[in-house]
Amino acid sequence: MNVSPAPAVAAPPVPAGPAVRRRRYLLCPPEHFAVEYAINPWMDPDRPVDRAAALRQWEGLASVLRSLGHRVDLLAPEPGLPDMVFTANGATVVGGRVLVARFRNRERAGESAAHRRWFTAARFRQVRTAAEVNEGEGDLLPAGPRILAATGFRTTAAAHREAERVFGRPVVSLRLTDPRYYHLDTALAVLDDSRVMYYPDAFAPETRRLLRRLYPDAILARAPDAAAFGLNAISDGRHVVLPDGARGLAEQLRAAGYVPVPVGLPELRKAGGGPKCCVLELRPE
Repeated sequence: MNVSPAPAVAAPPVPAGPAVRRRRYLLCPPEHFAVEYAINPWMDPDRPVDRAAALRQWEGLASVLRSLGHRVDLLAPEPGLPDMVFTANGATVVGGRVLVARFRNRERAGESAAHRRWFTAARFRQVRTAAEVNEGEGDLLPAGPRILAATGFRTTAAAHREAERVFGRPVVSLRLTDPRYYHLDTALAVLDDSRVMYYPDAFAPETRRLLRRLYPDAILARAPDAAAFGLNAISDGRHVVLPDGARGLAEQLRAAGYVPVPVGLPELRKAGGGPKCCVLELRPE
């Protein structure tokens, strides 16, 4: 795989202490990253993108994940797929079973085949491409015994039932209503098997009621932190990697006993992506 050279950068300081469980993540270097179209409110093709800076910022994220003790696998970037860096959207992996995404927008459709090739070559035994439109971990977030699944902008309600059949876990349907939070992972993050954080105003009233019932001790993000993509975060159960602009949310996490690990991804943010968008968790069980 050819990756454009970039100056080495030091990873942000990481608090000491072991992760709850070593994770395995799939990332894709932003070698072909660009904003060539607009499929969410954050994207503006007329706004310049610094690809070299994007690569340096992405390398910082990968370094942080490795420094926390996690394994990082790489998906080779392909020309003509500028959003391929956002691997979270390419599939959902639970118990070693892989459900490859079926993208709503034609601009990203080619990413499905690229992900399927990677999983096949990596010898995942149960790999299937979704029959219904779903955008991977963007909208399907495993949370302990259940899967939290969103609809409203990208993933269909029928895809929730398909995920339930494929993974053999109950799927809880949530409805997004604010187009700025077009994927579930921009409005909600799973912190551990029993706790989440989310931005209530991104969801329909009935969904807010459901989330309050399921997660009475959830961390509720404030509007500025949600707009800073603070909920597009990666948690190993102790450390929470989140955008460095979500300072208030970092304090809330610290008060709740988690260790916030801020990272900066301003170039990738131009496409409506944050740390979690760049990371697909490969769950063996």
